[in-house]
Amino acid sequence: MTIELPPNPADTSRMATGAWRADRLDLAGYLDRLGITAQPPSRAALAEIHERHVRTFTFDNIDVLLGQHPGVDLDVVQEKFVGRGRGGYCFEHSTLLSAALEQLGYQVARRLARVGDPAAGPVTGRTHLVVEVTLDGERLLCDPGFGMSIMRPVPLVDEHEEEQAGERFRVARVREGDVAAWQLRRLRDAGWEVQHTTDELPARPVDLVEAHHFTSTSPVSHFTTGLIVARRLQGQHVTLTSDSVTIRSAGVPTEHRHVSLDELHEWLDVLDPHLSTEETERLLDWADTRRATEQPAARRTWTSPGP
Repeated sequence: MTIELPPNPADTSRMATGAWRADRLDLAGYLDRLGITAQPPSRAALAEIHERHVRTFTFDNIDVLLGQHPGVDLDVVQEKFVGRGRGGYCFEHSTLLSAALEQLGYQVARRLARVGDPAAGPVTGRTHLVVEVTLDGERLLCDPGFGMSIMRPVPLVDEHEEEQAGERFRVARVREGDVAAWQLRRLRDAGWEVQHTTDELPARPVDLVEAHHFTSTSPVSHFTTGLIVARRLQGQHVTLTSDSVTIRSAGVPTEHRHVSLDELHEWLDVLDPHLSTEETERLLDWADTRRATEQPAARRTWTSPGP
């Protein structure tokens, strides 16, 4: 009897490659959005695509709050991102990036992750999507849709540490029960904070559909209850909520500031999630209603010693 060994973990999602239908992506349109041209697979080309993607598209949950999210299938994601220049959250970002990388000839695996530190609170569901690329024998983590995303791929090597845009990140090899997993950590004032834990099970399109249904409809999902719009600008990372803005710049204290409704509108113009006039008005109406039903935030500006 012949026993067939399972494929290398980095290759497991090849079984589902056809299901993802990366060929449906308008690659030329995507690269045009990023302002780059197609290049043969390489570390430098991959890093450029990743950083351009993070800088081009906002991380936001606007469509969830407006009750108009089109879903996470590649066809609707590319119409939203490539066609209209909109942003979104992890399922959309990583769906788009992985399809582009596959068309460009990269070996791609889609992975699901649990957000947060499992040792610091309740274990969360696998509701974050990342992309693993194997290039020249090296496994690399791509994570364009985390809000405070890495700018460039990081090697999946235990205790690998590097600085990106003034932030320090570390990768750690861990176990998720009987399954090998990787943690991405970011250095904070109190030490290394776990951003998410990614296991090595292959993700399927249906996994994204079900996870997206929870994050976009559940009353306990923070995506259904509060606004977040984040973008890396030149020298800054800006996060906007319905009543505040947080500005992180390398080498200076993080700034947190309350914003009025008019200032919220101004910051939306700065971050530019490519909303229509009607969408902007509906979002501001949502924020105004939220303010009216919640305890007012302190009307002050303050800084913290770190992010």
